[in-house]
Amino acid sequence: MSAEILDGKKIAAEIRAELASAVESLKAQGATPGLGVVLVGDDPASHSYVTAKEQACKDLGMFSDDNRLPATASQDEVLAVVERLNRDPRIHGILVQLPLPKGLDESAVLRAVRPEKDVDGFHPMNVGRMVIGAEAFWPCTPHGVIQMLARSGVRTEGAHVVIVGRSNIVGKPLANLLLQKAPHANATVTVCHTGTRDMGYFTRQADILIVAAGRPKTITADMVRDGAVVVDVGVNRAPDPSKKSGFRLVGDVDFEAVREKASKITPVPGGVGPMTITMLMYNTVESARRALARGER
Repeated sequence: MSAEILDGKKIAAEIRAELASAVESLKAQGATPGLGVVLVGDDPASHSYVTAKEQACKDLGMFSDDNRLPATASQDEVLAVVERLNRDPRIHGILVQLPLPKGLDESAVLRAVRPEKDVDGFHPMNVGRMVIGAEAFWPCTPHGVIQMLARSGVRTEGAHVVIVGRSNIVGKPLANLLLQKAPHANATVTVCHTGTRDMGYFTRQADILIVAAGRPKTITADMVRDGAVVVDVGVNRAPDPSKKSGFRLVGDVDFEAVREKASKITPVPGGVGPMTITMLMYNTVESARRALARGER
């Protein structure tokens, strides 16, 4: 029996409907949620991603300030844009699209974003607050995975979650969030990575297997136990002459084979991807709510 498909588009649409209502409520109180975007360079994937985020803002009735700089922009020029957005009361969230071109210090740019506007959840202060379970903006992809599991009726409490990948963007924050003694968390977490010996030994133990390795078919059917829930975070380009672009998007999981063993599985595309952008909107709306509570407009 094939696995149930975890439809990220459908779940994201449900959350966006809730956000649209929240935006209208904030507007009625004189606060329009605003997102400031900083895009440096000409990376096609980054341009496409930023355009999708800006469209999401428009669809929700939010304010968006688009700042696009050439790949030749200096560190000081990028930091100047970030500081302007920091000071702008119309901006509640700042997105610095990564990766930045070579020669720019990503860490310094991310640290320059005020923590209260860090809706990507990358500032060290937000990372530290997240780890200890204090109020913080959660990174958007991990937050999206947790929302997807929760809204699909997948119980994490007491489950053994195995995460493949230890990036600062997905693997590490997701492990920390699922370890928390909190609703939709409280799991036993194992993290596998490039230094793990016999990865299949660990992945076959997973009740919930989350894969963010950045390599197609990292997980094959023999590495998944029957009935596991499989979340594929990966997005890779695979050659496909039948496509106009010459390629198609695939995840890190051998989808067709693994879906015959899993109980639930996310597709690529249409799984985690839509959730990531939606949770960026969620964080921006939440930032506007917090600003209003502080007496800011």
